[in-house]
Amino acid sequence: MITRRSVLGGSLAAAGLPLLVPGSLARARARAAEAPSPVGRAEPFTVPMPVPSVLSPVSSTGGVDYYEVGIRKATAEILPGIATDVLTYDGQFPGPVIRAFSGRRLVVRHHNDLDMPVAVHLHGGSVTRDSDGNPMDVFDPGTSRTYTYENRQPHASLWYHDHAHHMESEHVYRGLSGAYLLTDSLEQGLPLPKGRYDVPITIRDARFDDQGQLVYAMSDRNRTTILANGKVAPYFEVAARKYRFRLLNGSNLRIFSLRLSDGTPLTQIASDGGLLERPVTVPVLRLSPGERADVVIDFSAFPVGTRLVLRNSGPGRPDLVGTVLRFDVVRTADDPSSVPAVLRSLPAANELPTTAVTREIVLNMDEDGRPDPRGFVNGQLFDPERIDTTATFGTSEIWNVTNANRRTLHNFHLHLVQFRVLERDGVPAGPTEAGLKDTVRVAPGETVKLHVTFDSYRGDYVYHCHMLDHSAMGMMATLRVR
Repeated sequence: MITRRSVLGGSLAAAGLPLLVPGSLARARARAAEAPSPVGRAEPFTVPMPVPSVLSPVSSTGGVDYYEVGIRKATAEILPGIATDVLTYDGQFPGPVIRAFSGRRLVVRHHNDLDMPVAVHLHGGSVTRDSDGNPMDVFDPGTSRTYTYENRQPHASLWYHDHAHHMESEHVYRGLSGAYLLTDSLEQGLPLPKGRYDVPITIRDARFDDQGQLVYAMSDRNRTTILANGKVAPYFEVAARKYRFRLLNGSNLRIFSLRLSDGTPLTQIASDGGLLERPVTVPVLRLSPGERADVVIDFSAFPVGTRLVLRNSGPGRPDLVGTVLRFDVVRTADDPSSVPAVLRSLPAANELPTTAVTREIVLNMDEDGRPDPRGFVNGQLFDPERIDTTATFGTSEIWNVTNANRRTLHNFHLHLVQFRVLERDGVPAGPTEAGLKDTVRVAPGETVKLHVTFDSYRGDYVYHCHMLDHSAMGMMATLRVR
């Protein structure tokens, strides 16, 4: 069994990275606070936004697709002209896109070429226990681990990332994440934008020192450089037609509130677990860390030469965090795509399976200013030897998730299942949260009511705050489905 001490002792210290244990966190924060940022060198809209490449299988036999991925250190040109050290899947920042089809098995063999343990979690995936990427189920430097994904669930914009406990926060921050786009015949049969007009975008924040290197410190609120697919305030050339953008908030802590600069609303068509039942028009789209939303933007109403900025009005100074990317309309194009009035069928709240149990889940962390704050679920720090919740396979439950903090926002992620958000503080969930979800934000003092069904796999899985700095502080617990 990998213990907390062995994970910490053989990982970040060996890599020459900050060892975030009591007494060192304050020093790491002090160093981060003293480090100036070269963000001024990165003028907005001077570099194009790249589209992550799609990973090709090494073989496809017997209805199974096989992939090989190397987890290794590399450099990326995040700031123009500067080589920044990053952690990568196959040398890419962010990682390559893996495309999968429901009902078709996919096998990925990850090679750990780092000098620290890792665990790969398919976020939002319904997977067997041994392929979930449990935070304690790590594999060591110089070894490999094979993950098998049966893909029994419907279409969804999923993502994969490191989940090695106490290191997940820093590993993801330094680059260990990528998109996993699962589709099915239902989604493929709709006339939504496809191919080059279906674009994944990971939005996140970062902080750099005066050498252009990523600065990491737990709970750092000064990550004020906003990246889109690994570039600072890039531009993206579009045709005057509809595009589908698969947005992922890949930050550790930052909440994004996204809107177009001219006030044109976004058309949200999907959330974490796939398509909504109906498209929703939203002037501002809010995403907490780990959440996804697919939106359609129709550029046909804009003449060639139009420039639209995707802005962020979430927490932080607008002059620092307010610009995400710019869309440049550069040509006309035929557009056979459309957004149907009905995208899929989902049961209404009163049609969901009867629940056998109601549980109370309380998230909170130290807010007293101590240098090494701790995170708790129901008053307890994460202990991998402890089973916190036991559910019966084939049953449904109500989970009331409460944020007990007065100032700190949390969000909640449950492995294995996609749940339904029923209420926020007794008020029915809004239309953007009416679909399948695996991550949901919870404001200070707020309670979110979830409907959860355990009908896919048995085993031990975790649930935690997906503000990854918080889960690394201990805000995580273990669920056993039996």
